Amino acid sequence: MANYDLEKIKKTQRELSELIGVSGFEAPVVNYVKAEIEKFVDKVWVDPLGSLLAIKKGENPSEKLLLDAHVDEIGFMINYIDPKGFLRFVPIGGWDNRILLGQSVKIIGKDNKIYDGITGSKPPHLTTQKERQTAVKVSDMYIDTGMSSEQIIEAGIHIGSVGTLYDPFVEFPNGMIRGKAFDDRTGVNVLIQIIREFSQTSHIDDLFFSFTMGEEVGGRGAGPAAFSLDPTMAVAIENTTAADVPGIRDSECPAYIGRGPAISVADRSMIAHPRVNERLIQNAEYENIPYHMKKPIFGGTNAGIIHKSRAGIPSSVVSVPCRYIHSPTSLLSLKDIYHTVQLISAFIRNPSLAR
Repeated sequence: MANYDLEKIKKTQRELSELIGVSGFEAPVVNYVKAEIEKFVDKVWVDPLGSLLAIKKGENPSEKLLLDAHVDEIGFMINYIDPKGFLRFVPIGGWDNRILLGQSVKIIGKDNKIYDGITGSKPPHLTTQKERQTAVKVSDMYIDTGMSSEQIIEAGIHIGSVGTLYDPFVEFPNGMIRGKAFDDRTGVNVLIQIIREFSQTSHIDDLFFSFTMGEEVGGRGAGPAAFSLDPTMAVAIENTTAADVPGIRDSECPAYIGRGPAISVADRSMIAHPRVNERLIQNAEYENIPYHMKKPIFGGTNAGIIHKSRAGIPSSVVSVPCRYIHSPTSLLSLKDIYHTVQLISAFIRNPSLAR
């Protein structure tokens, strides 16, 4: 079983989390990943939609394995600039609107300079009792940057500019870490670790990697990427909801922090292919890697699109459990990332187990 440096995993997670790459505007993340992997693969390129694709040839391939992780994160887009400089916005991706108010944000301006802001609404002291008992609509919120409208324009912030809610990367006790965009910079981290490992380790099958754009707005990059690479088998590496918190029955909890990667059986976008899951499970058990099965039928991933590409691609999903995803304060265990890297490594190194 391969061993990995937890400090390197944590460093990569921090760097990826701090980047801003809202759906459709993923270039900062793509550029980071390309710089990390280009010397370790046989071919790497950015496709017309902005996904980063890479190939590493195997020694005697019978399969062409696609490993996918999406680089985009949920965020917002500016849709109006008030004469006083306040910014109206619309969400990009699946935010829980209840958490949007009173949050720190970062907005990308001219020359990729980043500006700070905070989401606001009508002050609570000026609202009626009925208004205070009702969730504030996004259309009634705004972003305050402290700048005038003239300064906003000078900064290059305009209708169509994007940004996201922001919370800094923080280490918690017990190997837990908190940060933004763990969905799915965690999967990106896993693939970077795998590419580093297999630059030093031989492998039988061809390895294809897709760091895809636009997953949070309907998996827009996954179909073209899978069509271009034409794999015979695929695994999407994701974050998934760890609902192991108060108020959730065990029967309702999709996945758990601390139990290793969660292998999907089915979600709202696909039913995992038994042959792929057999290979994953057999390798986990062969190398004593902790894992558990994600309860169906929550969520959806790029695998839901990949498996329908061309003539069909047997696919599954391996996820790192994460609390509070689709918020600026996601929380997960470094050891779960570690064990996910181990599982994907074993999946690549031991193809004969499932043949």
